[in-house]
Amino acid sequence: MNEPEEDKRTQVGSRLREARNMAGLSQGQVAKIMGMHRPTISEIEAGNRRVAAEELTKFAEIYDVTVSWLLAETAEKLETDDPRLQLAARELSKLKPEDLDRLMRLLASMRSADTNDGRDSK
Repeated sequence: MNEPEEDKRTQVGSRLREARNMAGLSQGQVAKIMGMHRPTISEIEAGNRRVAAEELTKFAEIYDVTVSWLLAETAEKLETDDPRLQLAARELSKLKPEDLDRLMRLLASMRSADTNDGRDSK
């Protein structure tokens, strides 16, 4: 593998790991949602395995980010002029760290439930 390709895989893997952590999900949870084995997620995040376009799309849906952000093509900033986001930020800043962690896990589980609702049940 050439160096630019290796750098890109490392960047994508790093973004995937960052997005997973921000979503409050473990590699095992993501593997289950994606229909993969946990070591595969680890290999992807380490930049040792290519990610197919379909997989990137699914990761973006699970983590609630854009494919462009996962590909490190954009910095992807929030529109902070939305008054609801400003209010939410003020309220979140008042939470104890452990309560904020619990809230982030709750949000991640809600996103995960939304993702699972869209799947065909077997």
